Amino acid sequence: MKILLTNDDGVMAGGIAALARSLAQWIEKCPDGEERQALIVAPAGNYSGMSSAVGDVFDFPSVHYERHHIDGAESIATYGLDAPPALCAIIGSLGSFGMKPDLVISGINAGANVGRSVLHSGTVGAILAAAQLGLSGLAVSVQWGDDVHYDVAAQLAIEVLDELFRAPSRTLLNLNVPNVTREKLLGVRRGRISTADVVVAAGPDAGGEPLADMGDLPLKLGAASPGIGDVSDEDEGDDGALLVAGYASLTPIVGPHENTDSALDSMIHTALSVISRHLES
Repeated sequence: MKILLTNDDGVMAGGIAALARSLAQWIEKCPDGEERQALIVAPAGNYSGMSSAVGDVFDFPSVHYERHHIDGAESIATYGLDAPPALCAIIGSLGSFGMKPDLVISGINAGANVGRSVLHSGTVGAILAAAQLGLSGLAVSVQWGDDVHYDVAAQLAIEVLDELFRAPSRTLLNLNVPNVTREKLLGVRRGRISTADVVVAAGPDAGGEPLADMGDLPLKLGAASPGIGDVSDEDEGDDGALLVAGYASLTPIVGPHENTDSALDSMIHTALSVISRHLES
C-alpha cells in the first residue's frame, strides 16, 4: 500500500506531523509479504478554505518545492510546495516525487469539517482532486480546543486504512474526531453531512442605510473551523451533532459527477430544444 499524505494547514503543522508519525510506525510494523510506503506532499503554508482549487496554473506554470523533515517520521520523504492542497494531491499522485500512491490521506485538520464546511474545506478538497485521478482518499479532522488530541485522530485514521485500501477506487471518506482522549471517545458512527451554516456575510439590516461603494462586511462563523456552532437543530446522526456528543463521525462522500436523476430529463430536453431553435434562427 502506497500512501500520499497532504493537508491544508501547511507541511509543518501539528496535525500532519502527528499523522506522519503514526504512518511511520504503521510502516515499521509492515507484515511479511506486504509493501507499505508513504510520501508527504503538502502546502508550504496555510491554505485553509481553498476547497479543491489549484490556483492560477497558467500564469504560474511551475511550482516551487522544498524538502522538510518531521520529527519521528524521518523515514518519510516530505516536501512543502507553494501550492494549495488539491494541487499538492495532484502533483503527488502523478508520481512527481518518485512514488505513485494507491490512496491519499489529507489532514489532520485543526478544526472539524462538518456540515456545509465540507464544501469549502481544503482538507476535503485534496481527496476530491485525488478521486478525479482514480484514487481513494481519507480526510481527517479533529475538533478544535485548547489542547488538540491529534494522536487520537491519527490512531483512528490508521485503523481505517485496510478497509479503505480494499474499497472500490475513488472511495472517499470524511473522518471527524472530537477533541477528547482515547478513553473518553464514545465510539465511531456513520455520520450524515448536516446543513449547519458555515459563513454568513452580515451586511446592514434590511431597510437600513444603502451600502457605500466600498467597505467591509464582517463574517460570522457558524459550524466552520475552529469551532462547531449550534447543533440543536441537527439529528443525532448528523456529523456535527455526533462530535458534540463525543463520537467520531465517518462519512462517505463523492466529488462532482453527472446528475443522472431521470426527473431532470424533461427539463434538459426542453432546454436543448430552445437552444437548438435559437441556433437555427
